Amino acid sequence: MSEREAGGLVSKVIGPKRRWRAYKARVRRLPPNYRSAVDAIERYLMFFGPIDADSAGSLLEDVADLFERAAADETPIREIVGDDPVAFVEALVANYTKGGYVTRERERLIRALALAEAQGPEGHGASR
Repeated sequence: MSEREAGGLVSKVIGPKRRWRAYKARVRRLPPNYRSAVDAIERYLMFFGPIDADSAGSLLEDVADLFERAAADETPIREIVGDDPVAFVEALVANYTKGGYVTRERERLIRALALAEAQGPEGHGASR
């Protein structure tokens, strides 16, 4: 993927380039081990984070905040993410999913099944 294509993808995923660049500059200033951890979380989110661009930007900025504080306090990375890094990231995502495509599709599924159930066996509404 070219840098231009990646920039377009980033804009679609997390929003304006200025915000992305500011976030990336913060991450670059982290000590190497914390930077590697944030890069791993970012990569996971790019593939599996079911959130909209604004939420993704906020989430990544909050991850940068968390790791900046942890680096300043010399908090071990495992103490931040726990024994299950996937569960850690999934818990983060759960706080930012409002408006995300997965949330919308889940709600759509729930509404559609409730409507189907209300229609009854013949599709004409609940039992007569």
